Amino acid sequence: MATGETGFSDVVYDLISVQYHALKAGHDYGQYVRDAENAGKQEIADFFRTVMEEDSRRAAQCHKYLAQLSGTEDAGPAVQ
Repeated sequence: MATGETGFSDVVYDLISVQYHALKAGHDYGQYVRDAENAGKQEIADFFRTVMEEDSRRAAQCHKYLAQLSGTEDAGPAVQ
């Protein structure tokens, strides 16, 4: 696998990036849910909950793939 400037494989870096952004967004969506509920917009609050659940699943899938790659040559030279 190709490695970028980080020393990790591009795929590992990409998975970490997607996981980070999914987790960060999930944290932010909690505020969006509260904002919608405070505005009396339950349907919108439910939408934000759905989006939050999707990002949570996305982060968990990244975690699974990262665990599979951890300690393997596919992870890149930084794990040596």
